[in-house]
Amino acid sequence: MANPTDDKRREARALWYAEPGRVELRRAELFRKEGDVTLRMLWSGVSRGTERLVCQGQVPASEYERMAAPLQEGAFPFPVKYGYCAVARVEAADEADLIGRSVFCLHPHQTLFAAPRAMVSPLPAGLPPRRATLTANMETALNAVWDSGAGPGDRIYVIGAGVLGLLVAYLAARLPGAEVCVVDLQDSRRALVESFGARFAHPAQLGAPGDGDVVIHASASSAGLGVALGAAGLEARVIELSWYGTADVLAPLGGAFHSQRLQLISSQVGQVSPGRRPRWSYARRLAKALELLCDDRLDGLITDEIAFEDAPTQLPDLLGKQAQGLATVLRYADPSA
Repeated sequence: MANPTDDKRREARALWYAEPGRVELRRAELFRKEGDVTLRMLWSGVSRGTERLVCQGQVPASEYERMAAPLQEGAFPFPVKYGYCAVARVEAADEADLIGRSVFCLHPHQTLFAAPRAMVSPLPAGLPPRRATLTANMETALNAVWDSGAGPGDRIYVIGAGVLGLLVAYLAARLPGAEVCVVDLQDSRRALVESFGARFAHPAQLGAPGDGDVVIHASASSAGLGVALGAAGLEARVIELSWYGTADVLAPLGGAFHSQRLQLISSQVGQVSPGRRPRWSYARRLAKALELLCDDRLDGLITDEIAFEDAPTQLPDLLGKQAQGLATVLRYADPSA
């Protein structure tokens, strides 16, 4: 006779963005195709910037196809099962040595799911599953540093101390001799910035004219973009890492923008940076992002943790425009319980 408890453990539920500002948990079907791996979620990370736009229905119609997450269900604007920072434990796989391992996978928030083996990356030794939810953010930050062309000894400004800005600063500060300054309005980010070996400053503390060799903007605001352009030195490169969705953005391209011959360049994780693309596959970049997360200091980037069951009531507030935290993770029931 089948054990009813076992049947219940096979049921899956997923998080759906149902309409602007409303989150639902819905039953999910588990379809395991040949070669798939069955995974039980441990933690999933909420991309505060992207999922805020998804939750508020601010994904532009022109980007519906490009914005689709791997293994997404539904369609923009609503309802849509979205997310791409899943850390899970392998329950079934063709490879016996994979069973029981903790892995990262690009999958929406769901208690139990199946994914192709090629999408599953075992966590390296020394990387806790909770911190591994930052993997997609680390990939984005790594790509941005590549796009920026930053090198040893450069004076690097990072505008915006959100998760992406802080990860960029963490990477840039590891460049030999680099002088990294993170600019933000929230002084509460200072200790974390300094723990990475970078300097913290308020926008008003920046001098004029700008002296940055490289500037990376990650504040997702017109004001921050203005600060970024002002911080750039002669013929410097300004990397725009923010994504604004449907919002109109005031780009202050007057003043010294042309006389300084500044370069304003977009950076996005969907393609490997052109300078690395001939040699770096997506798999190689992902593996490096996982390796780079093996640093206990990065736990400070996760400021909000909620139970998956509480997501419908708590997640909309954490994705609100006034929310002050950094990374949010969803905690799932212990599969061994």
